[in-house]
Amino acid sequence: MTIQSPTPVSGPSSPDQVAFDRHELGVILTLYGRMVAAGEWRDYAMSFLREVAVFSVFRRAAENPLYRIEKRPALRNRQGMYAVIGMDGQVLKRGQDLPTVLRVLERKLIRPVD
Repeated sequence: MTIQSPTPVSGPSSPDQVAFDRHELGVILTLYGRMVAAGEWRDYAMSFLREVAVFSVFRRAAENPLYRIEKRPALRNRQGMYAVIGMDGQVLKRGQDLPTVLRVLERKLIRPVD
């Protein structure tokens, strides 16, 4: 007995869209929660496209994103599939390990004490 899917599948190497898995979202949302508690961030948006998944963070909802956390599986074997990109489009950190890449944003939580 063979089972056929109702929708055509283009192949295992070309998914319809890239998305963050549960573990990746947990790591990102933990950082997001800490930044909200510190008063740095107030809103977020997620986009899941064919080649990239993007988690954008905002200070206010009507502004451009402060930072974009991107996952590009096509760069897995080159520069690393995770990247943090600043407001001006500059890549702040890129790598294979999401928690390591997000450390560039955790430095924003460290403030001098008077």
